Amino acid sequence: MPTASTFSCRLGCGACCIAPSISSPIPGMPYGKPAGTRCVQLDDNNLCQLFGTPDRPGVCAAFDPDPDVCGDHYQQAFDNLIYLEAAT
Repeated sequence: MPTASTFSCRLGCGACCIAPSISSPIPGMPYGKPAGTRCVQLDDNNLCQLFGTPDRPGVCAAFDPDPDVCGDHYQQAFDNLIYLEAAT
């Protein structure tokens, strides 16, 4: 029987807020954001200012951290997300 993952975000990583493109509107980015562009909602500590609010885009809320994507550190997460972005 499958169990829920205990993997969670590394605070201050922010790779998922920089590497992938987001096509839906984001407050402050009405046309979304291109891949490799820092989201305007990512603060100086690489924390999402929209986390837990209804203004957070659905694609962001649906993203679940996973060790296969996030790796062991920020650079692995960023590289994996850039690779996945290019592959899709």
